[in-house]
Amino acid sequence: MHGMINRALQCFMQDTYGPDIWEAVVQTADLGFDNFEAMLNYPDHVSLEVLRCAARHLQKPAEAFLEDLGTYLVSHPNVEAIRRLLRFGGDDCVEFLFSLNELVGRARLALPELEMPSLWVEPVREGQFRLRCSHALPGAGYVMLGVMRAMADDYGALVFLEHQGWRDSGEETVTINLLETAYTEGRSFELSERLVG
Repeated sequence: MHGMINRALQCFMQDTYGPDIWEAVVQTADLGFDNFEAMLNYPDHVSLEVLRCAARHLQKPAEAFLEDLGTYLVSHPNVEAIRRLLRFGGDDCVEFLFSLNELVGRARLALPELEMPSLWVEPVREGQFRLRCSHALPGAGYVMLGVMRAMADDYGALVFLEHQGWRDSGEETVTINLLETAYTEGRSFELSERLVG
């Protein structure tokens, strides 16, 4: 697993639950180090063990933990770059949904070695979409559930999301019901960041 993903998991734990909880997870997982390095690769079993230990320490189902991680990835100020990458996908929630079909390609332009989930969005009927997601590690669909929930809020849209489970192939499916595209005023977004000086 790429170190950037593990580093994001570490930052989520530290920013949300504090350094003491992260230290407890490090000890329980018997990592042998305190911090993930963003540019290194780690065996998948290390990432799975950290996830397992984190969910156990927080007494939270792994699915809920992963969804919270997805929300963090686009809503916390420390990871604003991810939100910006996703917002370049479109002016409204529908454009954003279809832009997910190209997200892996866009991300690989910046980081060719980053192993992202394979994503595919398709319309089911008016106002309903299906997101198919597959990754070497299980649970990527729950991370996307959190990402989608946070991005809907970002656009001011009202959505109902439901994880539909796994297929034998490892693919996860999320149903997206877009109830209202302009339910509230979304967060402001500009193509260029303002420099404070």
